[in-house]
Amino acid sequence: MSKDDFIDDIEADGDRKFVTALARGLDVLRCFRPYETNLTNQEIAQRTGLPKPTISRLTHTLRKLDYLVYSERTGTYRLGAGVLSLGFGVLSGMEIADRAQEELKTLCDGPNPNITAALAEQHRLSAVYTAVHRSKQAVALTINVGARLPIMHSAIGRAILVGMNEAERSHILQLAKEGRPEDSDRIDRSIEQALEDYAKYGLCTGFGGWRKEVHGIAVPVVSLNGDRIYGLNVGGPSFLVSPEELMEAYAEPIKRAARNLSSGAPSGAS
Repeated sequence: MSKDDFIDDIEADGDRKFVTALARGLDVLRCFRPYETNLTNQEIAQRTGLPKPTISRLTHTLRKLDYLVYSERTGTYRLGAGVLSLGFGVLSGMEIADRAQEELKTLCDGPNPNITAALAEQHRLSAVYTAVHRSKQAVALTINVGARLPIMHSAIGRAILVGMNEAERSHILQLAKEGRPEDSDRIDRSIEQALEDYAKYGLCTGFGGWRKEVHGIAVPVVSLNGDRIYGLNVGGPSFLVSPEELMEAYAEPIKRAARNLSSGAPSGAS
């Protein structure tokens, strides 16, 4: 799926309340990736697929609102304090991310020191990490808050999908197939496997299917008010964390953690 397909899908639905200019501006802000500081208008245009004159108007507006800062010396933009204030506002509202920290730590205190645990939320066709507790070992999964995984093929993404109702899940599947019709069969197999795993084990597995060097298991988590589905996973490098160990030592703890987060129970509650 191209960078603007999701917006195009909404526009095609004839939603008169949808403000395309606002959506394009937000897409500009999303162009900045972890550990990137500066981008030119040309780089932003390439990432969004929008014409450079359009990008110039958007970056000018975002600069006026302090969401971007322009460097005359390098001719590049960086994210400004306005974005930081928005980010802290969003994070402060994500109480589940705060509550998840203790559960993630507990999961990482299990028998294998190479385990990393994380919580993610769906955004478009990605699972976006909102809380992470990383292994402190020299060799560990390099994931951070804000990192994105493919919702169709990662264990945590599929856990979010199986937690959705059928209508929500079908909509996401349709978007994925429209964006990558050549992958339709793989997408179908992936969700079928996820539903089978969840029916059999109460969790979703990811043993090298997304990345061969990663093993993981994941479960859906329902927000306290019932209107959001998150994914919770544990995993690690495949040569240090086996499928057998994950299923035997971490399946029940991760399901218990999901129940705690869904119910608001304290860590360790049954």
